Formats: sequence, structure tokens, C-alpha cells
Amino acid sequence: MTVINQIPSERDVKRITAEIDEAVTTVAAVRESIGRVIYGQSTVIDQALITILSGGHGLLVGVPGLAKTKLVETLAIVLGLAERRVQFTPDLMPSDILGSEVLDQSPDGVRSFRFVPGPVFAQLLMADEINRASPRTQSALLQAMQEMHVTVAGQRYDLPSPFHVLATQNPIEQEGTYPLPEAQLDRFLMQIDVHYPDREAEHRMLIETTGATRSEAVAVLDAPRLRSLQLLIRRLPIGEMVVKAILDLVRSARPGEIADRKLASAIAWGPGPRASQALMLACRARALIDGRYAPSVDDVVALAVPVLQHRMALSYAARDADYTIHGVIGDLAAKLG
Repeated sequence: MTVINQIPSERDVKRITAEIDEAVTTVAAVRESIGRVIYGQSTVIDQALITILSGGHGLLVGVPGLAKTKLVETLAIVLGLAERRVQFTPDLMPSDILGSEVLDQSPDGVRSFRFVPGPVFAQLLMADEINRASPRTQSALLQAMQEMHVTVAGQRYDLPSPFHVLATQNPIEQEGTYPLPEAQLDRFLMQIDVHYPDREAEHRMLIETTGATRSEAVAVLDAPRLRSLQLLIRRLPIGEMVVKAILDLVRSARPGEIADRKLASAIAWGPGPRASQALMLACRARALIDGRYAPSVDDVVALAVPVLQHRMALSYAARDADYTIHGVIGDLAAKLG
């Protein structure tokens, strides 16, 4: 397997192997701590961790009552991050998120403006029901997500590091909402679909959450150690076969490059290069979570839907023919072999 990295020395190999082994142990402890509180959502937990380890932002989509808010709170505790929550509503203004300047007056009568930071100045921000806010407010948050700083009254204020946004959307209640434009959806590294738990998990949930005591998550990481894990992810070697699979998948999701006429007519527009970057990082993070030293093509197939589904759209004809975005992506991923 050809590797897309300069050939490292034996000493470097030993050092990065030791770092990966330590990171695998740490991530396993993170998953175990989250699993004490969140039941029956192992895939969602893994995808949320992949998103954060990759240094990105996630969009959680699911009906109410599936512990999306609890998941974000638990992630903040376990990862040791300062967390804030904003409930998005139609009357929410950009200054309610970013912050604003207030006029202060000193005892000697001198007046000056002082910046009061908004909730965006957190290491983990939960944007609850992001599609309920106006496009102007959505844009203010999404710009901060992309640029990692905000500008208020001409002054630049850098956001904390690390900085991650986990936003939620309710897929069944669309009245009074402002759907996120496609260009803004692309800012999210992954769209994480949150489904109902299975019967066994729901049974455990009933027993453990309605008694006198509850399991509590414990901190495993802190911000500096999380940053070191994120840097380690970027140093993991990745094979030429995996890079080719990523390029083949992403490029095949663009209408002009699909050989299959049936699939080509089903896609209105496809993902851009940012999808390839997201998939590359996510595959590395998934390998680390699974205790492997490098990603495989299986990682590309497993992450195809959460990375691509919000970055492409079906044509009207495809929707009339009962195509689904998951089905189309699945067909494209199946061609990777």
C-alpha cells in the first residue's frame, strides 16, 4: 500500500505508534464515559466524536426526545470543554450570539465602549433548532464557524480553541423555520442522523433514568489534550487506495462526472472539494476510534452518507421516482468495491 506521506524514520514510526496507542486508550475511555449516560446511540456517539476529533462542526438531525441536548452536554463534560447553549428562535439577533458593545462610564465621567462576549465564545456551542432563527442570525453563526473569529464594531475577536458547534434540527416540524442554504450546510463536517433507540437500549434507559440515582459522565480529556488528538489525526498515514476511493466517491456524486445515466439524472448538484477534505479527516478519526493505525476503504463507505448527504440534492424527477439521498449515496459507495 502506497502511503501519502514522506517515508518516516524508524524512530518516528515508533513515536507515532506509541502516540496512537495512547490515543486509542484515551478515546476508548471517552466512549465508555459517554455510554454511561447516552443509551443505544453508539453510532451517533461515534460520529459526534469523529466530527470533533476531525476539528469540525456537526448537524444533529432527529425528532425531539432522542437525547441530542444531553449528548452535547455529556460531550462537554467528558472532553473537558466549556459549553454554552443557544435556543434559536425567530427573534434571535446576531448580537445575541456574537456579543455586543456596551457604553461604560468611569467614576471620573469618561465614557468608553466595552465588548461583552456572546455565547459563541465557548469551546463547544450547542445551537438548538438552528433552522428556527432568521437567515441573518444563521449567517452570523456560520461565518464564525468558518473563520473562527467574529467582528463587532470593526474589531476582531478570536474564538476559543478548540471551537466546535453541534447544531440540532427537527426534521418533522418545518412550520416557522428558515431552512439552511446549501452553501451554509457545507460548513458542517457531518450531518448526524439520530434515530430511535432499539428495544433493549430503551429498556435500559427506563430502568436507569427513573430511579433514585443516575449514572454520571466523568471528565476524561481537557482542551489541550483534545487539541493534541486533533493534531495526531492529521498525522495518521493514509494509503493511496483510500485517497483514490475518497476522490472516486466525491467526484462520482457530481452530475457531470457520473457514468451511470440513471444516477446522473437523479442528482441535481453534488459535493465540492470541502467534502473530500471532510471525508479524509473523518476516515482518519474513525480509524483511531476503532484502534487502527490507518484508515481503510471501509471507512470511506461507512462515512459516505453522513459526510455527503447535506452536500448534494436530488433532482425533481428523482424525488418523483421515490429516490432517496441515502439510496443514491449507497449506490455510489457500492461501486468502490
